[in-house]
Amino acid sequence: MPISAFLALRRLLATGQWDPVHPAGLTILLAALLMALLLRKGFCGHVCPVGLVHNLLARAGRTLGWARTLPRRAALALAAPKYLLLAFFVWTTWVGMDLAALEGFLRTPYNIAADAKMLAFFLAPSGTTLAVLGVLAALGLVLPYFWCRFLCPYGALLGLAALASPLAVRRDAASCIQCGRCTRVCPGAIRVQEKTRVNSPECVGCMECTGACPVPGCLGPALGAARMPWALAGLGCAAVLLALYAWARATGHWDATLAPAMLGRIYRMVLGGF
Repeated sequence: MPISAFLALRRLLATGQWDPVHPAGLTILLAALLMALLLRKGFCGHVCPVGLVHNLLARAGRTLGWARTLPRRAALALAAPKYLLLAFFVWTTWVGMDLAALEGFLRTPYNIAADAKMLAFFLAPSGTTLAVLGVLAALGLVLPYFWCRFLCPYGALLGLAALASPLAVRRDAASCIQCGRCTRVCPGAIRVQEKTRVNSPECVGCMECTGACPVPGCLGPALGAARMPWALAGLGCAAVLLALYAWARATGHWDATLAPAMLGRIYRMVLGGF
């Protein structure tokens, strides 16, 4: 429920109050933003289940010989929708809504039952839903990471936050043999072989490029000028997520504080006997 969590973040910044309706969603959003600020778009590269699905689709597409690389200008044009969607959400929720309207929406039955509606959506998908998912999967086989690269506004937000991250892949130009393997495996289609420091909003911190490089020490994550272990990004993201989860459980910022009887009535009203 990223939109609900996005609204809850604005409420938190304005009032200092944690969202009582979907507190876990706000915790996860803050964990994802913290990962981006510290460890690139680590949520996309190491945590997001949609990213995992598109990783598997990309590997299958390459194995089958279906994967294609878009020209740079075409890729940039296709990436525009996710930033436009992000701008739309920011404008409508952070600019177009005052605090009273935001509070009202967060307490509507629609938002309260959003988690159950999402569960029902995936448990009983419509024909249209299956068709759309099928098209996205097919596009993911031909254009690797199609959803992540071109459509996901959540990834766009994390990518912009990741520009402030001190962690980045560095390339030793003197030892690079220009084989292009790093570029071919990059989920963001970044031309790693042409950069000294990879600081793109499309970098998910997956470190695939470092594993593909045949020259020891040519590519690797670094904090400033200091080289770091390749596993830092993945293990760091897991540590951030587990730390925020443990904190939220210990301090009451994970489970909803709404009365179970009230939740049951709202779920039945919104879902029709769910």
